[in-house]
Amino acid sequence: MIGTLFQYIVPFLIILTIVVFVHEYGHFRVARACGVRVDVFSVGFGPELFGWTDKHNTRWKFSAIPLGGYVKMHGDLDAASARSDSATVADPTAFPAKTVWQRAAIVFAGPAANFVFAIVALTFLFVVSGRPFTPPVVGQVVEASPAAEAGILPGDRIVAIDGTPVDSFEQLQTLVSPRPDETVMVLLQREGEEIELPLVPELTEFTDRFGNEHRVGRIGIGSGGIEFRRSSLLTAPVEAVTETWRMIAGTFAGLWEMIVGSRGTQELGGPIRIAQMSGEIAQDGLVPAIWFTAVLSINLGLINLFPIPMLDGGHLVMYAAEAIRGRPLAERAQEIAFRFGLAMVLSLMVFATWNDLVNLKVIEFLKGWVS
Repeated sequence: MIGTLFQYIVPFLIILTIVVFVHEYGHFRVARACGVRVDVFSVGFGPELFGWTDKHNTRWKFSAIPLGGYVKMHGDLDAASARSDSATVADPTAFPAKTVWQRAAIVFAGPAANFVFAIVALTFLFVVSGRPFTPPVVGQVVEASPAAEAGILPGDRIVAIDGTPVDSFEQLQTLVSPRPDETVMVLLQREGEEIELPLVPELTEFTDRFGNEHRVGRIGIGSGGIEFRRSSLLTAPVEAVTETWRMIAGTFAGLWEMIVGSRGTQELGGPIRIAQMSGEIAQDGLVPAIWFTAVLSINLGLINLFPIPMLDGGHLVMYAAEAIRGRPLAERAQEIAFRFGLAMVLSLMVFATWNDLVNLKVIEFLKGWVS
């Protein structure tokens, strides 16, 4: 029991606390820059465990439920900024007294801080440990695989797939995986000569260690080894921005596939899945843990920008409407929107937690125990 606590729960709490603190500090920093007084900065929800009050009268605290956090600004009646205190509208240090553009900047600063943190973390990794890199050189060929049938041999270097240049084994996988049962043209180098061969990636279904099911195309080759390419201080930030954008684009692509039905929703995970992944990855060392923290930070920032009331993106949509109309939405309309948003967020949390329990075989166990 103690071993499980330190293996999963402790890494989860550390990683989640970091990304939540970064998010809320983004709100806090820009709010202070705009002259807003911050009443509370909380990591977690519920009763306060410990904290302190700074010289600006902000209460910094850690709360009992470590599954999020909030910044309560002066003039807000609740932590979600769903309701404003009308008595503070004339107070220049109150959040509701600020212009719509200042309020929008404060709200956007949270997700922006998550993206900046991820870029800084990835930059550090690229400079210190380097990016994992596998040259597109064939180390082994599986017998009777599509690669073997096409005539690919160990030592061949994959140059291009359907005209797209291949610089690494990872890029080769990304080009082949989405195309099971489709013919692709492989350009390779063998003993100084270029050869082009057609092959058809074989459809493969598998479940990863986190319980996610995948349907991918494979050609049946293994890499010749892994290398690490360290980046310079000049190129690392650019590469970190590119990698961050690649992750964001990949998330949108995955969500779209779920919407159109080409990808299952069982991959959606909640706190239990994140705790499991945190524990698994923490065992692999500091570098994978930092990488996972950066990925989680990107996802937290991205999710908060979804146009759902209760989330930062929902606030930004209402501020956009206020800027267009020249006045805020009616209180009744805002109240309905926030209730709808709360229902959506809670429903998503329940669905994700259900997926977690199913993937961990908890539901199956309970069914067997009851029957």
